[in-house]
Amino acid sequence: MPAPRPPIRRPPRDPAPPPHGDPGLQPERTTMAWGRTLMSFVVVSAVFLRWLPHHGPFVLVLFGLAVVTAVAIYLTQRPRYTRSARGIAEEESAPEVGAVLATATAVVALGALGLYVVLVLVRP
Repeated sequence: MPAPRPPIRRPPRDPAPPPHGDPGLQPERTTMAWGRTLMSFVVVSAVFLRWLPHHGPFVLVLFGLAVVTAVAIYLTQRPRYTRSARGIAEEESAPEVGAVLATATAVVALGALGLYVVLVLVRP
């Protein structure tokens, strides 16, 4: 009978965010708001896929932009929460201007491209 192997040691995951004293404070509410925004982009991307038979393959550009935005929000959730919780614990926090501007830009681009698809690329 072979000798038992030692357990595999895995590197620890990201350290837990620093405590900030109030579990219902801003980081949790902000994370939930970004989660709702992410779900909105997922729903919008599904709607764009439903447009595909009626408006042609250009709709895939809208679908791609919505999915890329949703993935970007998902990938930045944990670092954003950690920064926010640390900012509250240290009593020094900065707003996420870049994330808000990027999301607003994506929304405006999707709206403009959606209008273009509906008004210009109408199939007979």
